Amino acid sequence: MATERLTIPATPRTPEIDFDFASGRLALRGESYPDDVATLFGPVVAALREHLAEPSDAPLHVAIELVYFNSSSAKVLMTIFQLLEEAARQGRPVTVDWYCDPDDETMREFGEDFSEDLEHVTFSLREAADRQ
Repeated sequence: MATERLTIPATPRTPEIDFDFASGRLALRGESYPDDVATLFGPVVAALREHLAEPSDAPLHVAIELVYFNSSSAKVLMTIFQLLEEAARQGRPVTVDWYCDPDDETMREFGEDFSEDLEHVTFSLREAADRQ
């Protein structure tokens, strides 16, 4: 049976991860520059793969609000986005909200760059203050 929820509390170097598969709401918040990206994100990517392997047309909503991430974390984000893109390509409704401070040009540009690689995922740049 697939994981229904994966939660990992934030640390000073790692984001809060709350993937509530049962409700279709996945969230990453905080900073991401872990000492060992594979140890942190390996189970996250595995749980997402497992969840997406089960056919479903239930919508997925992903909220990402990272104030900083390193290049290793960026690679993991690309992997996550590729998995979501494939699910969306197969007909699953997937929405990604990329939250960033309106004054943070760098994070806005990262969101824009990620969105360019997504054809089937609905990707929105949003101001962090709008997050609920």
